[in-house]
Amino acid sequence: MDKIGLPRLGADDLPLSLLEMGCSGRFELITHPLPKNRPLPPHSTLPHGLPPTCLDLKTEVEKRFLRDPAWLPVHDVDDAFHKFLKISGRDREVESLLHCSLSPLHSGLSVVRDPTTGLLLDFTEVLLEDTALSAKNSLSLQRQPGPPSESLRGSNTNYPFLPAGMEELTLEQIKKKSELEEDIDFEKDLLTVPPGLKAGVDFSDKEAKSTKSEVNLLSLLSTFDDVIDALPEEKEGVSPKEETVKLPRTNSLEELGIKDSGSSASNTVLLSEQKKKPQQEDKGDHKKWAVPVDITSPCDDFYKRIPDPAFKYPFELDVFQKQAILRLEAHDSVFVAAHTSAGKTVVAEYAIALSQKHMTRTIYTSPIKALSNQKFRDFKTTFGDVGLLTGDVQLSPESSCLIMTTEILRSMLYNGSEVIRDLEWVIFDEVHYINDAERGVVWEEVLIMLPEHVSIILLSATVPNAVEFSEWIGRIKKRPIYVISTVKRPVPLEHYLYTGNSTKTQKELFLLLESTGNFLTKGYYAAVEAKKERTSKHAQSFGTKNVSQHNTTASQDRAVWQTLLNYLSQRQQTPVVAFTFSRTRCDENARSLTSLDLTSSIEKSEIHSFLQKSLTRLRGGDRQLPQILSMRDLLKRGIGVHHSGILPILKEIIEMLFSRGLVKVLFATETFAMGVNMPARTVVFDSIRKHDGTGFRNLLPGEYIQMAGRAGRRGLDATGTVIILCKAGVHDMGELHAMMLGKPTVLQSQFRLTYTMILNLLRVEALRVTDMMRRSFSENHRDTQAHEKRISELRNTLSSLRPLDTEGQLSDILSYYHTITELRITTETLQRAVLESVNGLKALSVGRVVIVNNGQHHNALGVILQVSNDAVNRMFTTLIICEKGKEEAAGDDQSNKAFHPIYSTSLFIPEGPCSHTVRKLKSQDISAITTRTLKVIPERIIDNYNKRQQPRFRLDPPGQAISTATQELLRLAEANPNGITTLDPVNDLHLKGVDVVEGVMRHRVLQDCLKDFHCIHSPTFTEQFARVQERMCVQEELDKLLFLVSDQSLTLLHEYHQRIKVLEALQYVDSTGAVQLKGRVACQISSHELLLTELLFENTLSPLAPEESAALLSCLVFTQNTQIDPHITSTLQEGINQVLNVAQRIGELQRDCGIAQTAEDFVAQFKFGLTEVVYCWARGMPFAEIAQLTDVQEGTIIRCIQRLDEVLKEVRQAARIVGDSVLGSKMERASLAIRRDIVFTASLYTH
Repeated sequence: MDKIGLPRLGADDLPLSLLEMGCSGRFELITHPLPKNRPLPPHSTLPHGLPPTCLDLKTEVEKRFLRDPAWLPVHDVDDAFHKFLKISGRDREVESLLHCSLSPLHSGLSVVRDPTTGLLLDFTEVLLEDTALSAKNSLSLQRQPGPPSESLRGSNTNYPFLPAGMEELTLEQIKKKSELEEDIDFEKDLLTVPPGLKAGVDFSDKEAKSTKSEVNLLSLLSTFDDVIDALPEEKEGVSPKEETVKLPRTNSLEELGIKDSGSSASNTVLLSEQKKKPQQEDKGDHKKWAVPVDITSPCDDFYKRIPDPAFKYPFELDVFQKQAILRLEAHDSVFVAAHTSAGKTVVAEYAIALSQKHMTRTIYTSPIKALSNQKFRDFKTTFGDVGLLTGDVQLSPESSCLIMTTEILRSMLYNGSEVIRDLEWVIFDEVHYINDAERGVVWEEVLIMLPEHVSIILLSATVPNAVEFSEWIGRIKKRPIYVISTVKRPVPLEHYLYTGNSTKTQKELFLLLESTGNFLTKGYYAAVEAKKERTSKHAQSFGTKNVSQHNTTASQDRAVWQTLLNYLSQRQQTPVVAFTFSRTRCDENARSLTSLDLTSSIEKSEIHSFLQKSLTRLRGGDRQLPQILSMRDLLKRGIGVHHSGILPILKEIIEMLFSRGLVKVLFATETFAMGVNMPARTVVFDSIRKHDGTGFRNLLPGEYIQMAGRAGRRGLDATGTVIILCKAGVHDMGELHAMMLGKPTVLQSQFRLTYTMILNLLRVEALRVTDMMRRSFSENHRDTQAHEKRISELRNTLSSLRPLDTEGQLSDILSYYHTITELRITTETLQRAVLESVNGLKALSVGRVVIVNNGQHHNALGVILQVSNDAVNRMFTTLIICEKGKEEAAGDDQSNKAFHPIYSTSLFIPEGPCSHTVRKLKSQDISAITTRTLKVIPERIIDNYNKRQQPRFRLDPPGQAISTATQELLRLAEANPNGITTLDPVNDLHLKGVDVVEGVMRHRVLQDCLKDFHCIHSPTFTEQFARVQERMCVQEELDKLLFLVSDQSLTLLHEYHQRIKVLEALQYVDSTGAVQLKGRVACQISSHELLLTELLFENTLSPLAPEESAALLSCLVFTQNTQIDPHITSTLQEGINQVLNVAQRIGELQRDCGIAQTAEDFVAQFKFGLTEVVYCWARGMPFAEIAQLTDVQEGTIIRCIQRLDEVLKEVRQAARIVGDSVLGSKMERASLAIRRDIVFTASLYTH
């Protein structure tokens, strides 16, 4: 073979190339082979030659990239074409279009092991249930967890977990057909020809053998001869069919008790168990869900029962705490109603420790954000693993104990948060807050929505109806609630009146209520005397008169406070909380005490350093705010002020200094008692009257006890001191007594329907709004269980009644019954109207002849002898004619329920000799007033009758007056046997009411109808009518009970339908109740959801700048009236007008749909007083200047801006659902603009 001579490789053919590196003279060898059809890269990193002296970058970029971009590899056409050929040349796979995600496996593998050695023997396939469940289609805890991003707050497309006590649909409910479903017979009515085809398939089984419909259980068991033999001997005569009934239905033989064929007594045991069961069930019906726990006897075996407690306390626990802990260890729910400072927190702490031990989670909810922050600090120091979720803060949300406000827990429950899976306890603190008209509904919603595996701990001040409230929770949750309440306060209180106002009178302190609970009138009169001595001559009145008119001047107030506080600080009675029911008075009182100094120099330096350290968080300008400077001066002298107008950071500084004992006097409003757990030595009431939004009133006992309860620190004071100032005069003794010793306010339901609640429940098919309404505390009176039991009894009674005979002449007996019942009701109504009218009562005077109908008399004539003066239960003493010997019939008190079967107007005429009786009649016994009157001598008749009732005069003949009257009545009856003319309500008594006129006309029509019935001629009519009546009485009671247990009897049902109408009109839901896009958006929004959603969909916020949108939305969170009109831009003014127009439209629509609120009231909720403030704040103006723009206090401004940030977040979420990313980013910018400086300084408690 010839050699082929290949040319030698030259330098050009080698895959080598040199690259010049910059201007340094270094070269680099490139060895990788170059791809074919690729231009060589430039072999230098710089253009050749020296660098240009002054390179104009702009022109260079223009030249290289804009004018001559062909050198960029992006523009290399050849390379792109090769790539294109590769793509276009690929094989097509049409099947890939049909690709869909795999369905979940319906089975899994289970391991079989040797029970003794644990050796792997085999694998078996097991069927998995609930494989396709997800958060979007199921309420079950078995569903797959959602994405991690949604695990904390959930998503508004998620289903919630199934609330405890809300049963899933029963088989009966599923079987019930809706109106659109028709009956299908799966054997006969099935279609065999599909639409569009000429012929079909004949599915009938030609050789089908008839099978028995019932399988006889004993025939299955016939192989077990010994089992059959084991049946009791006396049953042998019973046929097998009857025998099968005795065996309960079951899915397996094991459940039947036939576990071991050798056990001879198995069936007898089984049958005896069956008999026991109904008795147990009977007892269960009257089960009480609330179980009061006895805390009077000591709990001796506590440490035996809990040898290894989850949390050890450094002090000995009280009995109530031990009882609660025992219940927690048993995983029961508890309601602890204890006095202030009794130590309720111990129960909460133990639950948190238990859940950490069990590796589960606890949620602690409080009504107020400040309280949440405080608890976060306390629990953080105790447990460490604690997180906080409030509207604007989210700290370590993965912790085992989460502290949050109740609203956040509600949204987590509605949105199916994954946290709920691991939840063991939910602790509700300050449960008496459920009485709050605005937010109380949130507690009820949360309690109803909690799933079954979560136990509930309720902590509350003492409330009178703790058992009733617990009974309600127990019933809706179907689990017992243990009620534990304390008997008395750990630190008893002494209540004083103080009348001093100068150095001379500073010791005028009078004990009014001892710690034992004795009310001392002596102390009260001493206070009145002391006050009276100093009153000028013309104003000398006995203490209590005109207290409210005597308003004291500022200088008098100052003198009283100066005197009292000097006196208390001499007696070492500090710290003092002075409750004042007005923010301005708090500030004035504190500012007026210029000369008072209660702190030592050491305390002053401590206060100074704490203030400096705390205020370092603020920016320089914010530290010089007037409120901070004035408060700094007050705090150094040991005086503090605490109300909603104070800056949040200052409030926290004051609380911390107060709890350390450095603030000696704190002027506070009522919120301090509600939210902050900081006891003092003494509590002083500036006044006992407060304004509650509608007008001035005295404090309620509950409010007084809540505030007075702050006095007395456990372990520090023997008793707590409560002082009521008598500045103008001494308060009324009755008022003081009622306030100090009255019953605290009961827990009442504030349940109301909100659009958010309705939409959240409508989007989940399995939950119905009516279920929520039925379980609310307001419907607690519905004892459905007892009703259900009575319904089944009545149904049994109905089925056991003899059937009615409605053949032949009796065919119209039922309609006759209904007609005569209606006639009787109409007559009673007319009679009531007559007797309630002036003319009717005038007619019923002495001597008037009336027709009497009751259990004893039927259409008997009587004459009125006497009329009682009692307007409520007016009685008519009447002489009535009757049969001889029937004067004392026992039927006197029978109700006139057993009405006469045949309606007739014919009067009673005695068959034998005529006798008489005198009776006191109720108004309903008089069925008609005749036109006749008789002259009678009532006193003689009554005296004579009463005399003859005595045994020795019983046989005397009746007196002349009685005989005459009786004869007259008998003559009247005989003269008008078919009925006597009666006074017509309209023509004679001149009653012109629409109801009366209609009633008279209906009465006539019904009377005429009665003549046409055939049943009255039947010989067995009376007997059959009695049967009908008996059946109908049962039926009516049954219908009434069925109505009571149905949704139709719900108090809020009517309003629910009205609100649904509103939602339909605004297209939030469609006519079938399915939630539409607008409804989905409204679910995201917690308050004023309709207005916000409408603004979103009408693009009101689109033309506005971020800061203008924030300013406009401030109307949703600001609730006060202001005196200063804001100066705002024209676009903002337009926005405000649009908001008001939308609000007006919604208000009018609500009114048209029947909701009681007027359009004006609806519009008036939105107040625009802070628009300018928020606008300037969002544009970066410092806070000191902002505060000058308005008369609203600094603390209120901050709270509004913080709440506005939450609203902006909600709008951002909503915009994301709608797909409006521009609006979403605008809201984000608005949120960033307002989240700065003092308004969003982190709480001192959380750092």
